Amino acid sequence: MRHDVIAVIDFGGQYAHLIATKVRRAARVLAEIRQPEDPCEAFAGCKGIILSGSPSLASFGEDSDWNKAILDLDVPILGFCFGHQEIAKHYGGTVIHGKQEWGRADLHLTGEHALYKGLGPVETVWMSHFDSVTAVGEGFRELGWSKLGANAEPHRFAAIADDTRRRYGFQYHPEVDDTVHGDDMIANFVLGICGCRPTWTMERYVEEQVERIREQVGDRSVFLLASGGVDSTVAARLFVEALGPDRLELLHVDNGLMRKDESRQVVAMFRAMGLGDHLHFIDATDPFLAALKGKIEPEAKRRAIGDTFITVFESEARRLGITGHLLGQGTIYPDTIETGGTKRADTIKTHHNRVPIIEEMIKAGKVVEPLADLYKVEVRELGEKLGIPHDMIWRHPFPGPGLGVRLLCSDGAVADETTLAKITPAVAKAVADYGLQAMPLPIRSVGVKADLRTYEHPVLLHAPASVAGGEYDWDALAEASGTIFKTVGGLNRALLLLGDGLPHECRPLAAQMTRERLDLLRECDEVMMAALRRHGLYDQVWQCPTVLVPLEVDGRGRELCIVRPILSERAMTATAARLPRRLLDEVRAQIIARTEISAVAYDLTSKPPGTIEWE
Repeated sequence: MRHDVIAVIDFGGQYAHLIATKVRRAARVLAEIRQPEDPCEAFAGCKGIILSGSPSLASFGEDSDWNKAILDLDVPILGFCFGHQEIAKHYGGTVIHGKQEWGRADLHLTGEHALYKGLGPVETVWMSHFDSVTAVGEGFRELGWSKLGANAEPHRFAAIADDTRRRYGFQYHPEVDDTVHGDDMIANFVLGICGCRPTWTMERYVEEQVERIREQVGDRSVFLLASGGVDSTVAARLFVEALGPDRLELLHVDNGLMRKDESRQVVAMFRAMGLGDHLHFIDATDPFLAALKGKIEPEAKRRAIGDTFITVFESEARRLGITGHLLGQGTIYPDTIETGGTKRADTIKTHHNRVPIIEEMIKAGKVVEPLADLYKVEVRELGEKLGIPHDMIWRHPFPGPGLGVRLLCSDGAVADETTLAKITPAVAKAVADYGLQAMPLPIRSVGVKADLRTYEHPVLLHAPASVAGGEYDWDALAEASGTIFKTVGGLNRALLLLGDGLPHECRPLAAQMTRERLDLLRECDEVMMAALRRHGLYDQVWQCPTVLVPLEVDGRGRELCIVRPILSERAMTATAARLPRRLLDEVRAQIIARTEISAVAYDLTSKPPGTIEWE
């Protein structure tokens, strides 16, 4: 069957490939990625075009040398974020550097339009931008303006249209799940305005991937690094579907960075899948801890973990006599895009399956990654179609580097004292109207803003009104966090202190990756996981990292423990889960009882501006 095609132009935004995924899922229409410098002939036969976001700034003319003749093509074109700004500029509008927004906002529509068919007058949308459209050219009109919080100024031209030229722009990201009816907006464009036929299915994808695996592997076999997470489990089942079990070997590596009893459970799971005869296990705690010795910076830790995985893999392949096997990985698309794996994408964090040695193996044709175009929600859908049991598919995601990116290390120095001194009064002022107290912390974590990596401070919040008990005012906390990120620079996370009183002093301590700290983190993590199960909330929370940061708080302890329960589907965006006060009080009481723990906090941060993992 010949499918109608929507072209998605990838300007390097974190969500570019997600747009193509959403076109396939929301509209059941084939979407293909194109590059901004592609000739107009590359778009022949396309029924419409979508321009992605970008880490570049349209206000400064960055990445402005793309083929703008594409905008002369006689097909509907819709831009998101940077794409929206480029469309506005091209047709005589104005783009400035300012009026940035992060996270959820309300889109107020100015009237009815085909793009918003079936939707209400106010829609929840997701923002992540430094630049803004402040005026549009002749022929364009404003379809909607946005507002972040009840007291915020309206953000004009959040949606624009020129129906004569069939040119449209959204400042927000309809492709992310946090834009509540974003799927409908995309489908309205693809099906209603572009007139595409809905003919694309997941069954077709399975057939194509099985054929692609057979074509790439040929008469060879595959050696799969099997962490036991959702991605590697589905990849294992897909390899069996394509090649049969006798041409697949699995290696599970306990790198010393696993959760409590994780490796034992993983081995049992693969045996239950009938893959026990081809499963190999190695405890490689010592070489991983040796590689991490002295490493403090997040990227250095991630690269050391990734390189050590390959060293262990190659050693085991030699021991087993299977050095001719191809390396199989359960890599999914966020791993690639966050590592800066497309031409214009910024490196947010290096995933263990995207370190340089892996990239060289990929170029040499020695790596097979059947899930590389998918997001987590699609991987789970694929796993269900392949018959994998529900509990295996819906386990919480666990990062390849494991607890290595949840146990922060430090040389004991205060990070960026100048910035801290500057923003301390600003954060106190930003939250005063919400009845909160706030202080920035002398540490940094990885985040993402407008498709760019950040390495900035968290801010610790205290809600005095909550000390007496009762549920937290999550709406006020979310709005206060958004106000901080919009008005104060140098911050990418907001934490809620679980306990009495904002501390007077938080002092960073020197700490490295050690067995003792990892064991403590495992115990704290187990407390949180057990609480989610006990309260029947494990399946409702998408993922829940527990993090230790070497901070002494008012002279107590040496580790600040942070819990981060989040809601997501694809890991490209996330929001903090709102857990009941009773559960949080139970968790805090159990964790703070350990003398090593200085305080317990709850990560309120959405993605953006914070990444899901702290490093």
